[in-house]
Amino acid sequence: MYETIQTLHSYLAYIALLMLFLATANAIMGLVGNKMFTMGKDLRLSLFALILIHIQLLVGLILFFVSPNGLDAIQALGMGGLSSEARLLALEHPLINIIAVVLITIGWSRHKKFMEGNKKFKSIAIFYGLGLVFILSRIPWSQWF
Repeated sequence: MYETIQTLHSYLAYIALLMLFLATANAIMGLVGNKMFTMGKDLRLSLFALILIHIQLLVGLILFFVSPNGLDAIQALGMGGLSSEARLLALEHPLINIIAVVLITIGWSRHKKFMEGNKKFKSIAIFYGLGLVFILSRIPWSQWF
């Protein structure tokens, strides 16, 4: 079960990161180009990225609780006994990615309050961009490729 969830979490990450990158890039281009925020492409791209990131978080949380690198390692060794790679998987990766999902969700919620396309794009560009940077900063790159 652990291997299946880990595989799902790894492959879904590619799709979720791609959608998050596209939504962020779309928002930056819309902001720079002073475009109107459309309910078609712009809304759907941002919403689809939000949904995929939340699904990725859910799969990641399930993985955290069934993983031998999660709570079991922390309880057995304590935080001081973990190697840097184990600490990344057990603490840093989940914590920073939860913060990133919160930022992305804030960006989505804020964009709904604005009527002007420029402010909508700005909210999505800032918060989705911050979330993307946070996620990329804590990916266990040594295990990913």
